[in-house]
Amino acid sequence: MKIGIQTWGSNGDIRPMLALADGLQKAGHSVTLVVSSIDNRSYREICEQLEINYRQVPEHIDFDMQGFAQRSFRMNPLQWLWALLDEAFFPYEQTVYQAAQHLVTDNDYVIGHHFLYPLKLAALQQQKPFFSVTLCHAAIPDPAIPPFSFPDLGRHINALSWKLLDAVFNWALKKPMTRLWLEAGQTPPAHVLTELLTSQQLNLIAVDPWFCPRFEHWQSNHQVCGFLNLTEDTRHWTMPLKLSEFLDHGDAPVYMTFGSLQQAVPDWSMELFLEAVTLAGCRAIIQTSSEHYPADSQSDPVYFIGKHPHQPLFKHCAAIVHHGGAGTTHAATLSGCPSVVVPFMDEQLFWARQLQSQGLAGKPLPAKKITAVGLAKGIRAVLDSKTIQNSARQASLAMQSNNGIARAVELLEAQF
Repeated sequence: MKIGIQTWGSNGDIRPMLALADGLQKAGHSVTLVVSSIDNRSYREICEQLEINYRQVPEHIDFDMQGFAQRSFRMNPLQWLWALLDEAFFPYEQTVYQAAQHLVTDNDYVIGHHFLYPLKLAALQQQKPFFSVTLCHAAIPDPAIPPFSFPDLGRHINALSWKLLDAVFNWALKKPMTRLWLEAGQTPPAHVLTELLTSQQLNLIAVDPWFCPRFEHWQSNHQVCGFLNLTEDTRHWTMPLKLSEFLDHGDAPVYMTFGSLQQAVPDWSMELFLEAVTLAGCRAIIQTSSEHYPADSQSDPVYFIGKHPHQPLFKHCAAIVHHGGAGTTHAATLSGCPSVVVPFMDEQLFWARQLQSQGLAGKPLPAKKITAVGLAKGIRAVLDSKTIQNSARQASLAMQSNNGIARAVELLEAQF
């Protein structure tokens, strides 16, 4: 089959779709991946290695990540989402839509990141099947539990809470997100959260079952496949000799990164990390985002590292300090590492709570309130807890028995 995949966002939104593209390609399908990267990172080289057709549309997105990150500390979740869309999506919506139309024309089936409603519209117009991929299950309605940050008042009240959340999304986002539909002469879906942003045929939940063991109340179009784990770059990565020597000469270090967000606050994050290491009395590997701390340099007890695949290194670490992105959360857990989470936004706070509830992390430490003293205490609490360390090992073993890509391909092929 000829399959088109389209995604938008940062590295955490693109890697899972690249992993899925690789799985489908290896299953004998011809795959084209269209990427809209808000940090303008190119994935052409790895797609060439995997023999996946690649397009970057647009080639450049004019988005001030650093300025946005600094302003986002003062925003509530809806303000944050609106500002992100207004600056990094809506100005390019027509370009993304045109790319979606070409992708639908050229392929038998199309798969989109759950936010790519332009692809859903293009598939509807050409009567082609559209499937979606959701990277976080926080917004999947389930009357057994309340929406995230809502109080649990029982099944009936929870159902009303989900309807309220749907209404809030409609009030805030329906008008701008349905412009394309109206301009195309199509009747838009009635609800943004539960209809516009997912496929009603098949919506893959790219979350390991360890984090969502109960989903019997979900609608049948929502299917858990598991973590879409990209391992191709792992095969091509060799640990630098200096890093190997650093690991061999001391206790297992704490790894520290804020992922793509770190590019937006490079100096602040490095100062926070370095002071916390001193206060916690630990060794550390810090993913550097600052020209003052070049990659593959060392200042005892810290090794600075540049971009690299996380999992081969995580397994040598005692704990991971991170922002709570879905990809880093899964990578840390799969590697058997406890987490110390410093969330910047609500979705990351959701993952922080998931890790805490599973005994894999301590209390979340929100970025807008974090101090080096607080981070150091969070690190020591995890390093000194045998219970958390044992839970991390058990979770790793459980995740290793699941193959999210194979399950996703199986679910998709059942629809072909």
